[in-house]
Amino acid sequence: MKPNSRNWARKVVSTAVVLCSMSTISAHADDIVWARYGDIDSLDPHKATSTLSLQVWSLVYDTLLATDASGSPQPHIAKSWETSDDGTQYTLALEEGVMCHDGTPLDANDVKYTIDRALSEDSPSLTKSSWGPISAAEVVDPLTIKLSLETPFVALVPFLADSFSSIICDSNESVESFGTDAAIGSGPWKLVSWTKGDRIVLAKNPEYKNFGKLANNPGAPHEDGLIIAVVPEPQSRLAALKTGEVHIAEPPFDDVPMLKDSGELDIVVAENTGQNVFWEFATSRLPFSDKRARLAVGHATDAALAINLIYGDLSLPEACPVSRGVFGNDQSFCEQYRPGYDPEKAIALLAEMGYGPENPLETSMLVWTGGNRQKLAEVFQAQLAEVNIKASIEIMDIGSLNARVRQENENTEGKASMDMMTWSWYDPDILYALWHSPGAYRGYTSPALDEMLEQTRVLTDPDARKAMVQEVFKYLLENGVHIPLYTPGWEWVFAVRPEVEGFKVAPFVYPIFSDIKLGG
Repeated sequence: MKPNSRNWARKVVSTAVVLCSMSTISAHADDIVWARYGDIDSLDPHKATSTLSLQVWSLVYDTLLATDASGSPQPHIAKSWETSDDGTQYTLALEEGVMCHDGTPLDANDVKYTIDRALSEDSPSLTKSSWGPISAAEVVDPLTIKLSLETPFVALVPFLADSFSSIICDSNESVESFGTDAAIGSGPWKLVSWTKGDRIVLAKNPEYKNFGKLANNPGAPHEDGLIIAVVPEPQSRLAALKTGEVHIAEPPFDDVPMLKDSGELDIVVAENTGQNVFWEFATSRLPFSDKRARLAVGHATDAALAINLIYGDLSLPEACPVSRGVFGNDQSFCEQYRPGYDPEKAIALLAEMGYGPENPLETSMLVWTGGNRQKLAEVFQAQLAEVNIKASIEIMDIGSLNARVRQENENTEGKASMDMMTWSWYDPDILYALWHSPGAYRGYTSPALDEMLEQTRVLTDPDARKAMVQEVFKYLLENGVHIPLYTPGWEWVFAVRPEVEGFKVAPFVYPIFSDIKLGG
């Protein structure tokens, strides 16, 4: 990190106060302050999967490609690419003059370092499977990288526009604290500090060049700094917005209609989030190793009623295992196979397994914190109780939930466990990451499902691929493996102060801060 960045960091730290739900936020006049309900899991793009982490990576790092307003991939750091006739080689030409935050040029060596690291045997990326069957990354020259694949992989191009494929400058290799309190990228914002559970402090990268991201600004951000503060309490975020301590934040859900009517704050609702909220189950043991129990949960939960009660028109019920707008999503197709709301059928399935009023199925319901998920979980809890399922709600942060779900899947004994999970993705290849053996959480897998998922990656004809993707949908729904609930909108509602000009949210909930100018 350059010396002037260190000086800026000391200046910020000396004037800032520790942030908690009851404290105030101190920042310079040229700092944008964004308050969120939770923190990132890691600064290392290979060591986390949460949206909160992805959003920060998109600010610190660059990607080879970017997404346009519709979510389709387009050139960015890679100004062009060629694919071999058999689909097993990609040659990408890189833009000249891109600089890492430590002053070193970003070139094909950094791309190779990133890919080799993501695919390493010792410590691979948590989303290693999403890189596809890459067998080699070859530096042709400083501005050309060639990727060789064992088999065709149609989801590679859109993946290279996602922050999971962030380019990690190879100078990070010598930084022992990379991922915890250091991160060298080439994005519009440079890391100054991360105080876990409190705040991330970023400074603008004056050398930044934007080649393809949705920001209108072709260069460095307009404002000097960006503080990403952790403020778990919704009312504390709202209070800080009203006083001007915070410029952008997720407002309390219940206050959104009032804020819209008052015009006191601008309300921005993210579109094309790619997010899918669903039930999944620990299938390593009874009762959820039996699909009747999983289907019973599906038949017992009225997702449309629940989200209407809690979120109104800011969320939509979802019938497919991927979100609306993602390739293959067809509500009418999925509704044929998703277990629909039918309490009597749920009771009958559970009775076959020996469960009833005197012997309810007892399970943990794992839910991650934020927004009104607690209230939603309570509605689902009441619905489950009506069919003789006794669910105890456990609320935790997303990092803890991810770890707990994997732990539950590895346990062969103990209380039943199910969870309300959320994944955001731009392509149905997310289902490969989740459900192809061994699975993201070491959960449900099967040889038949593996074979279908493998086909979704190699079929280059769009119609043939769509048909196979929908076969995967059918399998997951009929077997109660992945039971969709809703596509969230409430979760990514941003309240914005009137002096903030130029704030926007790119597809897949990536806020853009480079265009922001603070007036007033």
